[in-house]
Amino acid sequence: MKNLKNIAVFASGSGTNFEAIASACEDGRIPARCVLMVCDKPGAPVIDRAARHGVPSFVFSPRDYESKAEFEKKIVEMLDAAGVELVCLAGYMRIVGEVLLNAYKGRIINIHPSLLPSFKGAHAVEDAVAYGVKVYGITIHYVDETLDGGRIIAQRAFDYDGSDPAEVHRLGQIIEHQLYIDTINKLLNV
Repeated sequence: MKNLKNIAVFASGSGTNFEAIASACEDGRIPARCVLMVCDKPGAPVIDRAARHGVPSFVFSPRDYESKAEFEKKIVEMLDAAGVELVCLAGYMRIVGEVLLNAYKGRIINIHPSLLPSFKGAHAVEDAVAYGVKVYGITIHYVDETLDGGRIIAQRAFDYDGSDPAEVHRLGQIIEHQLYIDTINKLLNV
């Protein structure tokens, strides 16, 4: 295939969104190559998923670096060496800092389990359930210096009238995978 773009996926946990993106790259649903997986949690299941897909990984422990700027400099070196054009945060549970933002401004996107701007942060689903929300959703947005505050690219909503955060996560994950694939395609074909 011609004109394939290079993308990187950042994750901290199980890696189901990584898997969806990598599989879509492999079978042509995304016109790109997944050339790097970045993980800040040694031992996270996403590392094995990346290996199964033959995607090189950069796995690090933040405490092994003097500062966020130091590990982000290393990440930028890895992204640049791989020719990455789009960075997709997929359950990367770390706030992106100035070094990475400056190097990839306008080329970092994130998926979040709420209809932003409501329920920002790491406990969005739990906060929404506690509030009594009846319409939940998934948002993909550009990453900027604010917490879950970058310009929104895509959203999908779903109804849920229960009180189980695990069920909301499960329902949201069904939407996440396809929404991320659709959004990456949209951005790469602009």
